[in-house]
Amino acid sequence: QVQLVESGGGLVQAGGSLRLSCAASGNIFSINIMGWYRQAPGKQRELVAGITSGGTTNYADSVKGRFTIFRDNAKNTVYLQMNSLKPEDTGVYYCNARITSRQILGFDLDDHWGQGTQVTVSS
Repeated sequence: QVQLVESGGGLVQAGGSLRLSCAASGNIFSINIMGWYRQAPGKQRELVAGITSGGTTNYADSVKGRFTIFRDNAKNTVYLQMNSLKPEDTGVYYCNARITSRQILGFDLDDHWGQGTQVTVSS
């Protein structure tokens, strides 16, 4: 099995910064894409940022220039550095990782999710 443990959320004032982290552990053969999603009350979960194993990144338009995603492959960890935070960034942030696990008769490719961490930005 695979577990994703994330941390770093909290309450900050507009203009402040937070760094989220997400560490994967367990039956990991390889990790392809890792990313961060967020969900505000009454809204669909949306992709905030993603990063491939090769380092290619993708960001939602709303966070470009303010957020940076990066990963430490030696630690199976992905980070989201959030700067110049705005109230509209408020929500529950979820880590996601597409992971190949070794099984009895082959391999299993699955998306795994962290438990979510609350980010609240006050005005």
